[in-house]
Amino acid sequence: MSLSPPRGSGLPLTALRAFEAAARLGGFAAAAEELSVSPGAVAQQVKALEAAIGAPLFERRAQGVAPTPLGAEAARGFTAAFDALGAAAARLRAGAGPRAARIAALPALAQLWLSPRLPALRAAMPGIALSVTALERAPNLLREPFDLALFYEPAEGAARSLDLGPDVIFPVAAPSVARRLRRPADLAREALLTDAAWPGDWALWAEIAPGAPRRPPAGPVHSLYALAVEEAASGGGVLIGHSHLVRAAIKAGRLVAPFPERRALPRRLTLSLSPAAEGGPAARAAAMLAA
Repeated sequence: MSLSPPRGSGLPLTALRAFEAAARLGGFAAAAEELSVSPGAVAQQVKALEAAIGAPLFERRAQGVAPTPLGAEAARGFTAAFDALGAAAARLRAGAGPRAARIAALPALAQLWLSPRLPALRAAMPGIALSVTALERAPNLLREPFDLALFYEPAEGAARSLDLGPDVIFPVAAPSVARRLRRPADLAREALLTDAAWPGDWALWAEIAPGAPRRPPAGPVHSLYALAVEEAASGGGVLIGHSHLVRAAIKAGRLVAPFPERRALPRRLTLSLSPAAEGGPAARAAAMLAA
């Protein structure tokens, strides 16, 4: 009878995922957000992994954690490994369900830019299941089950990204309100609406608008940009419009841009395509959306 040496126990995959995410994202809290668990759970998984290998992977500091030299070296290998695993899983999903296009988008872009385009997209692509998920942050297309990502930045892991133009900001208001606005200084008498995601919009635009209030009076703050757009269109105040998001309302006459000053921000609207979606229906959808 042959004797085989005892097999060593493998390292737990969950702990490896927690370690890799914490090292890549720079902390337990960011890793917890990506993995949809608590920071304490990430810390426990990392501690278990350190106990299993008998060496520390992070230095615990008052301001957070930082990988040890061993942790930093190991993280590079595990990041490549998990990216490869994610890409293989994406190809498996694409092969099993080739008649689908899964889109992730910033909530405001999903509601105000993408949603009006979906009927034409569905009509041009019968039999293709289009789904839209609103996310606050661009996903890693090697790790998460999306074919397309629509954000003001390229998505990590994208096979390619389509540039849809800069984010240009300027005030917009209902026609009844816009008639009172002859110069930027007139804004001091109006309710100025703000979106919680972009609280610095008014200050950024005021830098290129002579006479505009440098510190505009406090006005209503909305947690969803689409709500702020509706408030402005109903005459509830003046909002800083983002060109891609207010274009439809301006074209319909619901909003007016009373001043000529425009400010282009460094970020650009970007449609990213996952590697597994190349050559499939999502690639066709991307081409139509970018046209």
